[in-house]
Amino acid sequence: MSNPMQDIYIDKVVVHMGVGESGERLVKAEKIMQQITGQKPVRTIAKRTQPAFGIRKGAPIGCKVTLRRENAEKFITTALEIIDRRLSPTQFDRTGNVSFGIEEHTDFPGMSYDPMVGIYGMDINVVLEHKGVRVARRRVERRKLSETQKVSRDEAIAFMRERYLVEV
Repeated sequence: MSNPMQDIYIDKVVVHMGVGESGERLVKAEKIMQQITGQKPVRTIAKRTQPAFGIRKGAPIGCKVTLRRENAEKFITTALEIIDRRLSPTQFDRTGNVSFGIEEHTDFPGMSYDPMVGIYGMDINVVLEHKGVRVARRRVERRKLSETQKVSRDEAIAFMRERYLVEV
């Protein structure tokens, strides 16, 4: 019998589109993101000025959406189908998170290419956790998380293989 506190679950999925500029392209990216995820995106802001790319600190340059629970599960299933359920071991970090990219938004079901809009890619980050992580986040009686309670790279790979039939 296994320990229920060692069960892994998806805490959240963050979908990010970096456009590199504000204006019409960013508005189009937000509309596409809302159609794909079903949630209203939040704008991301440049942390520093990069004159080579024409980016000023504080300027909106992208958008992101955080999905949780059933929405996250459905989105991950769809996104993994697009990349043929293949992930590289380098896409898993040592704390059990998984990150991968999708080059074209037109790969999602129901999305078609529109020359007026163009093609947008996106980054998808999946955060995996064990139950009981709230101990490290709560305001009252906050505690450090033990190493056994953190998701390792090997556990994350095993979870993705078992749950989503991913080939690593």
